[in-house]
Amino acid sequence: MLKIYNTLSRTIEDFKPIKAPKVGMYSCGPTVYDYTHIGHLRTYVGNDILRRILENSGYDVTHVMNITDVGHLVSDEDSGEDKMEKGARESGRTVWEVAEFFERFFWQSVDAINIKRPNIVAKATDHIEEQIKLIHKLEKNGFTYQTEQAIYFDISKFTSYTKLSGQKLEEKETGARSDVVVDKQKKNPVDFALWFFTVGHFEGHSMRWPSPWGEGFPGWHIECSAMSMEYLGDSLDIHTGGIDHISVHHTNEIAQSEAATAKQFVKYWIHFGFLQVDGEKMSKSKKNFYRIDEITEKGFDPLALRYLFLTAHYRDKLNFTWESLQAAQNALNNLREEVRDWDQPDIGCAEFEQKFTEAVNNDLNMPQALAVLWDLVKSDYPTSAKAQTLLQMDKILGLGLEQYVGKKIRIPEEVQKLINQREQVRKAGDFKTSDKLRHQIKKLGFEIEDTPKGTNIKSVL
Repeated sequence: MLKIYNTLSRTIEDFKPIKAPKVGMYSCGPTVYDYTHIGHLRTYVGNDILRRILENSGYDVTHVMNITDVGHLVSDEDSGEDKMEKGARESGRTVWEVAEFFERFFWQSVDAINIKRPNIVAKATDHIEEQIKLIHKLEKNGFTYQTEQAIYFDISKFTSYTKLSGQKLEEKETGARSDVVVDKQKKNPVDFALWFFTVGHFEGHSMRWPSPWGEGFPGWHIECSAMSMEYLGDSLDIHTGGIDHISVHHTNEIAQSEAATAKQFVKYWIHFGFLQVDGEKMSKSKKNFYRIDEITEKGFDPLALRYLFLTAHYRDKLNFTWESLQAAQNALNNLREEVRDWDQPDIGCAEFEQKFTEAVNNDLNMPQALAVLWDLVKSDYPTSAKAQTLLQMDKILGLGLEQYVGKKIRIPEEVQKLINQREQVRKAGDFKTSDKLRHQIKKLGFEIEDTPKGTNIKSVL
């Protein structure tokens, strides 16, 4: 049985879905005003691993993810223009073009790292009606109030507001950014906007829709509640996201959802730890803000990044360095080369399959799962049995090993000629020409490794 850490209970629990074998899983997706970076990708790989484990266990998973393609304020109290409006102004595009451009980059990034696409992708701009209906229900239930600027959720009416974060309400009130509050008519600095009116500060907002209360656009938090419940019902089995969403976004989701339905919104809240870069928080100002295309430009396989993510527990911080990525690339290369000479898959190794299943079901312990994988590779089982089990493991790991198991390297005649030529110049002591030929061979997809026992040829494609 899968055991998973539930942020709501702060304990590791047995996973028991509401209506087994069906599982409704919702993940917070990207806000498409900027490039997807490797920190985002760590969370999305975490989502992917969880989904693969559930599906491998026989559950019928419906995975829903939102795309926030409507301009909003990162904080409801932020007096600056929202990120999409700013991006449009700086790039000379419309906000719609900005959203389309960065959404396309997002999908390129997740595809490169072998993340399965959600069953349902829900764009905020396609679900304005659902958001308005939810706000109307909250209004009817007495949880809202209106100012000249916006419609707000009144957190004083929802007594268990901080149950997810565990914070005391006075701590949240003290931490609110009162220095940048736009709306002086707010009752409580922690009250959050459900709908902004395109008046005053937001008069020039490009994205706007009619509503029963006036023309405007939705607040950030309402979309996830409206869209998750539209596709998965009032109560969800799983909701995932980064740990940075716990204290505000997911707290607000719970409040507005449960205030509307009087039902538990989510049974299991699962959050993923931060990715640091060289021991520091990722930020553009520190120039440690990396994208997947910058990974590949340096010659790394995107799946090496996925492998690196698997080396740390999903709830722990992971420190990215170029050295750690190189180590992950080396490990992945070694694994690929090892399995090329194996026989075709047959039978399997029950012992290692059981150990692997126990690891992944123990709160997604992927470092332990990788250790089991390498124990399998080094074991004395027939390679056909190891191949069968390895491919079963890879249904969860997602490292694309089916392209390598039992696929012996076939060296083209052109490459073999260069290899022979290089061997001759090496024997003649012409190492400068030897290095040039090595680089030429690598461009053709093969890497040469000189060892005391001779020369090994590896595919780099």
